[in-house]
Amino acid sequence: MEEEREFEERVVDVNRVAKVVKGGKRFRFSATVVVGDGVSRVGIAFGKAHEVSAAVRKGAERAQRNMKTVKIVNGTIPHSVVSKCGGARILMKPAAPGTGIIACEPVRAVLELSGVRNILTKSLGSTTTKNLVKATFLGLLSVKTKEEIEKIRGVKL
Repeated sequence: MEEEREFEERVVDVNRVAKVVKGGKRFRFSATVVVGDGVSRVGIAFGKAHEVSAAVRKGAERAQRNMKTVKIVNGTIPHSVVSKCGGARILMKPAAPGTGIIACEPVRAVLELSGVRNILTKSLGSTTTKNLVKATFLGLLSVKTKEEIEKIRGVKL
């Protein structure tokens, strides 16, 4: 139970879906949730249920199980990266200390909870919230540190 308290969770988006049946409409909800410790671990997930609170709870539980470690150097990412998910493309560039997080709301949630403090981002494609969150998460996971690159190439940079 201690583990759950150390993570901050943020609901990025809630969607309502209506299914038309004989007696009227049946509503279901899906929630996009980001969970992170604000240092280097972050997870994203999507919860679906008949009520908003249940969808958010399911999303938060799945996000905690889906947590990954992000490589951060001096409060920013080590190098530029372009990440894609569906129609959404995100460009992330390292920034100098004091810059802050320059990003749209869905991207900002992932970056803040992952522990990134200074970064420049630009949404290049679709602005679908679900895909922006996924693209940001995948982009953060694809970042490599200088030591990792040296090990892969077998040379000193």
